Amino acid sequence: MPAVKCAVANCEYWTQGNNCHADTIMIEVDQHANASYNEEFASEDSFETTHHDAATKAANTCCHTFKAATKH
Repeated sequence: MPAVKCAVANCEYWTQGNNCHADTIMIEVDQHANASYNEEFASEDSFETTHHDAATKAANTCCHTFKAATKH
């Protein structure tokens, strides 16, 4: 799996060096930013999409893999 960099430190999948350690990463275009995927992420393979979109620049995308980290 390629290295995925992420600067959102309050995500459950964030690790040192601004790395994402999620098994599956779902990135969507902003048009679908409010799409409701399984927010519990019991299985990260639960991302189901049937559409195919094109982004004109990185700023038009968003990460649906984000899960707020729980503080212990």
